[in-house]
Amino acid sequence: MADRLRRRRGRVVTALTVGVLGSLVGSLLAGCSADGRETIRFTFSKREALAFMNELVADYNASQDDVRVEMDTSGVDVVSASFVRGNPPDIMLANYNFEVARFVQRCALSDLSGTDASATVREDLQPLLDQYGSCDGRISALPYSVMAASVIYNTQIFEANGLEVPETWDELVDVCEALQAAGITPFYATFKDDWTVGQGWYDYAIGGSVDVPDFFEGMNAEGTEVGPDSSVSFQRDFAEPMQKMTELTSSYVNEDAPSRGYGDGNLAFGKGEAAMYLQGPWALGEIAKSAPDLELGTFPLPITDDPADLAVRVNMDLAAMIPEASRHQEAARDFLEYLYLPENIEAYNASQLGFTPTTDAPAPDDPRIEGMIPYYQEGRFYQGPSVLVPRTLPIFNYAQSMVLGTDPARILRTMDADWARIAFRAPVVANQTEESAG
Repeated sequence: MADRLRRRRGRVVTALTVGVLGSLVGSLLAGCSADGRETIRFTFSKREALAFMNELVADYNASQDDVRVEMDTSGVDVVSASFVRGNPPDIMLANYNFEVARFVQRCALSDLSGTDASATVREDLQPLLDQYGSCDGRISALPYSVMAASVIYNTQIFEANGLEVPETWDELVDVCEALQAAGITPFYATFKDDWTVGQGWYDYAIGGSVDVPDFFEGMNAEGTEVGPDSSVSFQRDFAEPMQKMTELTSSYVNEDAPSRGYGDGNLAFGKGEAAMYLQGPWALGEIAKSAPDLELGTFPLPITDDPADLAVRVNMDLAAMIPEASRHQEAARDFLEYLYLPENIEAYNASQLGFTPTTDAPAPDDPRIEGMIPYYQEGRFYQGPSVLVPRTLPIFNYAQSMVLGTDPARILRTMDADWARIAFRAPVVANQTEESAG
């Protein structure tokens, strides 16, 4: 890092010279702060972690006198507009989804393969990024925080009723029956908020029984031909998991589920009103606000009778990217390396109950997510199928409709038609290469 700092000092002197010859405004536009440091704009999209990241940025700024990082929390829509204007941020940490992946598909992000940070990242996470598209010959984004989600359960209720964590579908049904016989609601559900159905019930049921990457690879290949006779389709491949999902949601949830939302669920679960809850680790902090001493654990939702099918849902909660159009590439890379120092990336993920995506990172030590550790370490995870469809396919609404009583077969047929229609309207764009990136 010392060599990079020395090289960067030369660039800073050049920028300062330009600033002396011009006005103060001109120097700022050239990327210099008032104290002469090269200024880079850092976009960070996770508002619940702002306090942590603000402190980390302050520590970096105080650690050297060549670069000043300025935080930008304006959100993905503003960032998208900045790409159009040709003035994107210099470095980004953002949730990796279809909106962000557009920049990858257009080769608008620089290649990070030569960075020290890239060498530390687990190779088995790259396919999760590639599911959204890629720019040939480049590593356009690096995982920074992986969120794993599964069933949250009240360990005290399980122990009091002599219940073991289920590993098969039949064992799960037996646990639900035993809980009901004891007067305990098996699952607390929040159907009022459609996203809680999509990221939980829908994703867990499908991910626990379908090879998600293979399925969507097949769907992309079928394109406009998706339907009842195609090699893969929603109505055929998702029929059984949706049947099991609706079996659970019609028999083993709180009676007022249709009118309960995310906040209601966190409060009720904290009060012990159910034994299980389908939410991600972000809910654990909310539950702790009303029940700080509640003992909780996690396990993947079993949908088949083969324990080998057990896996946890993950999403790339944050990925690091440096736009090609940044005029401060070297400075941005220096800050990137700082972000990926073990003490920084590991502390960040510990603060958010995330999994650190680097090869040598220790496992999380929070007992609430301990049950997911072996699955993450063994690569037994899947990306939520609800996030692998275009935004124009209203998957959360469809998932909500199914748990509220609409025939899943009807919804899945509609999803096939939607997919084929979207594929028809989408422009055919060949995968870009570095030579065509300009």
